[in-house]
This record gives sequence, structure tokens and C-alpha cells, in this order.
Amino acid sequence: MASGWANDGAVQNQIDSTIEDAVARARRDLPSGESNEFCDECDEPIPEARRKAIPGVRLCVNCQQKKDLKNAKFSGYNRRGSKDSQLR
Repeated sequence: MASGWANDGAVQNQIDSTIEDAVARARRDLPSGESNEFCDECDEPIPEARRKAIPGVRLCVNCQQKKDLKNAKFSGYNRRGSKDSQLR
């Protein structure tokens, strides 16, 4: 069943795209490689327990919390959707 100018399944396609974007963003942000001994942001030492628990860690706990808070402000809105998107 068509609705206006949208193709059948257009809303589902936008939902799928939003989820794919979120998964790609999460995978991109996963640490990899060897852990840093010192934080990239503040140069404070990263505790050995954190380096072992999270391979490839780059930030201390405080800087990671700041980064997470900043990233939490992302709305998740699919910018690839049309101006008439029902997902706003």
C-alpha cells in the first residue's frame, strides 16, 4: 500500500538505515590494537587493570566519560531520510 510519494517499505528502509548507521558507528568507536599507558587527552596514566580489561584503550576513565556524554547528545536521526520523514 503506497502512501503519498513514498515507496512501499520506505519507512522500514529508513529504520534499517538508522540501525545500520548506529552499528557502524559503534564498531568504528571500538578500541583496537595495543592499549596506551597514558591518556590521549590528558596524559594521565591509564591503570593496568583498565588496559587489560579493554584492549586498545586510549582514554582514562574521566576522559572516556566526557566523550561518552558528548556522544550521547547524538539524536540518532537518520540524516539520509527525506525531508518528509515520519521518523523525526
